Amino acid sequence: MRALRFERFGGPEVLRVGEVPDPAADDGMAVVAIKAASINPSDVMTVSGRLEDVTLPRIPGRDFAGVVLEGPDDWVGAEVWGTGGDIGSSLDGSHAELIVLPVSALARKPATLDFAQAATVGVNFVVGWLGAVETAELAAGETIAVFGVSGGVGTAVAQIARAIGAQRIVGVAPHAPAAGAPVAECIDEFVPFDADTDVPAEIRRITGGRGTDVVYDAVGGVTTPAAVASLAHRGRLVVISAMDTPIAEIDLRDFYHRELRMLGADSRKLDATASAERLERINPHFERGQFRPLPIAQAFDLDQGPDAYRAVAEKKMRGRIVIQP
Repeated sequence: MRALRFERFGGPEVLRVGEVPDPAADDGMAVVAIKAASINPSDVMTVSGRLEDVTLPRIPGRDFAGVVLEGPDDWVGAEVWGTGGDIGSSLDGSHAELIVLPVSALARKPATLDFAQAATVGVNFVVGWLGAVETAELAAGETIAVFGVSGGVGTAVAQIARAIGAQRIVGVAPHAPAAGAPVAECIDEFVPFDADTDVPAEIRRITGGRGTDVVYDAVGGVTTPAAVASLAHRGRLVVISAMDTPIAEIDLRDFYHRELRMLGADSRKLDATASAERLERINPHFERGQFRPLPIAQAFDLDQGPDAYRAVAEKKMRGRIVIQP
């Protein structure tokens, strides 16, 4: 098969397209023909060597959608989607014509999505679900502020919060989501994150002085002080990232007097099997039209893989980048 591969860490220039042996489906395994695979910022970090537990040489890529070629009879021919913290890290990834996975990592793709759309879902919706539903335990009737709402994870979280029945969803980002974007239909208020806006004051104004029950901070680092200050008494802050700085200062007296909680959520701790379990829970929401996939900015073929990675690394496009082998 043909695959995008790297033998040393670096920028997109270290990626090469070449022939590698076809994977085989041993006991308990399945081979999937990749129809589409998206590129996440974490894939770029994997290639650059910024993430732990990446072994070389490696085929990168976490998210995918495709058709099962080999495996148990009841799976052969099935249209599937998937992701996993181990895919593209300790296991060869999805930026190839074929991928081999445990049968337990297979999840049937929603019929409402084509392969390219399904390939954009994995990381963003799985970590969105992990943080909002499982970690923060967001409940119907609660309020939530989503920092980084215009990004992939933020878009997923806003849709998840709406499906749960959140009373008010506040989106926070440098720029408002584009009109017609899935997230634009889910947020009740938008607050710009810029030098001219006191974000916590705006969120307290919107919530009648109370703050929100949950803040999902998909940015982290530079946003952490504002995120903490935006919480209501006994509010929960979910952190999944740390942009610009891994160090954040908070007022500990204020923190414990308000009985706040800060919670971490890391999708890389979910392997392909654990991720498939989450995708099974997410699937019905796509089937019913409650969730919509992120818009696709451009599709590349495998030979253009380094260019596709460069586009993600340089943030040249708004929307998802997919590879279609």
